[in-house]
Amino acid sequence: MGRMPIDSNAIIALNEMKMEIAKELGLGNNITELDPVQNIFTAGTVGGLMTRNLVEIGQKNLINKENK
Repeated sequence: MGRMPIDSNAIIALNEMKMEIAKELGLGNNITELDPVQNIFTAGTVGGLMTRNLVEIGQKNLINKENK
């Protein structure tokens, strides 16, 4: 299976979700200003929460499709 082109709207939405999660973690808008070691730990936390949120969205979509 070849790579599909990435939807630019999806990239924007994922970046917005990343920033929302960073704000929830108290990181504010200055993620790029963190030192590299802190960035590594922050990226893991933000990535894990993004994955959890995306799974929840997918589950809700599946439930909605089954109920229609």
